[in-house]
Amino acid sequence: MANILDIRRRIRSVINTRQITKAMKVVSAAKLRRAQERTLAARPYAQMLTSVLKSLVARTEIYDPETGEPKHPLLAQRPEKTVLLIVVTGDKGLAGAFSANITKAAARFLELKAGKNIDIEAIGRKGRDFLRRRYPAAPVQTRSLGEAEESGEGEPERKERAGTIQITGEHIGILGKLEFSQARALADSVIKRYEREEIDSVYVVFNEFKSVIAQRLVVEQILPIAEIGEQTLRLVEELPEEERKRAKEAAISAGVGLREPRGDAAEAFGTAQVDYIYEQPPAELFRALLPKYVAIQIFRALLESIAAEHAARMTAMDSATNNATDMIDSLTLAMNRARQAKITKEIIEIVSGAAAM
Repeated sequence: MANILDIRRRIRSVINTRQITKAMKVVSAAKLRRAQERTLAARPYAQMLTSVLKSLVARTEIYDPETGEPKHPLLAQRPEKTVLLIVVTGDKGLAGAFSANITKAAARFLELKAGKNIDIEAIGRKGRDFLRRRYPAAPVQTRSLGEAEESGEGEPERKERAGTIQITGEHIGILGKLEFSQARALADSVIKRYEREEIDSVYVVFNEFKSVIAQRLVVEQILPIAEIGEQTLRLVEELPEEERKRAKEAAISAGVGLREPRGDAAEAFGTAQVDYIYEQPPAELFRALLPKYVAIQIFRALLESIAAEHAARMTAMDSATNNATDMIDSLTLAMNRARQAKITKEIIEIVSGAAAM
C-alpha cells in the first residue's frame, strides 16, 4: 500500500492542478462571451452587404449578354484543377479535440479531392504543425526590390510545385487579436490568385459556432461565388451527443447562455417591390462589393472559430476539474484506508506485546 505521506503529496498536487483548470475555465468563459459579442457586432455589416448584393443580382445581369463572360472574375466558374484550402485551427492546446477534429476533417476533404493540385493556407499553430509534418511548403522565389518596381508587382513569383498537396501560407498568432484588416489581407491575396487563375476554387474548413451546444465542423466553399448569402457546404459534421452534454454542463456551471445569441438584424435592403436605380454600372459595383463580401466571409469563419475554440477549452477545463475532484476523492479514500490499516497494525502490535508479557 502507498505511503500516507506520498498520498498527501499527490492530493496537494491534484488540488493545485484543479485550481489551475478551474481558473482556465473561468477565463475561457469570459473570452467566449467577448467572442460572441464580436460575432454579433459584425453581423449587421455582413447582413447589409449581403442584402445589397442580393438586390443588385436581382436587378441586373451577372453575365455580359454580348460576350457571355461574368461581370466580375469572382463569379467565373471553371473546372477544378487547383484547389485552395484554408484550414482554421487554434494556436494553443488544452482545448480537447478541437484542433484535432478540424485537421481530421481537412484530411477527409483532401481525400475527396484526390488527384487535384491542392494549396493549403494554415491558420493557427496546431494546424500548421500537423500539416507541416505531412506536406511540403511551396517553394517561393522573391523578386528583388528593383524587379518588383519595374514589374509593378510586389507578389512573390512561385516556382514549380513542391507536390500535389503543398502549404502556400502560414498565419500564426492572428487569432489572439483578430482584426478585420487581417482577414481582408488574406482575402485580397486569395482574390488575386483566383483572378490570375492560379487557383480554381477556395474552401475553408473551420468549426462553425452558433452556441455552446450548437457547433459543427464544416468545409465551406468561398470561391467561386455560387449564390449570394447562401452557404455552399461540402462537408458537415455535427457535434457528438456526448460532447454536447459535456458542453451543456460546462456552460451551465460557468453561467454561459446555451441558446444562440441574437443581435439586432440589419434592415433587409432591396426586398421590397421597388425599382431601385443604381448610379454606377453593375460591373463597377461588383468590383467594389464582391471582394468585401469574400473578406467578410473569411472574417466570419475566423470569428466563429475563435468562439468555438474558447467553448471547447471551457468544456475541456470543466471536465479536467471534475476529473481532478474525483481523483482527490479517490486518493483521500486511499489515504484513510492506509491510515486505518496503520492504526490497526499498531494496535495489534501493542496487544501482541502485552499478551507476550
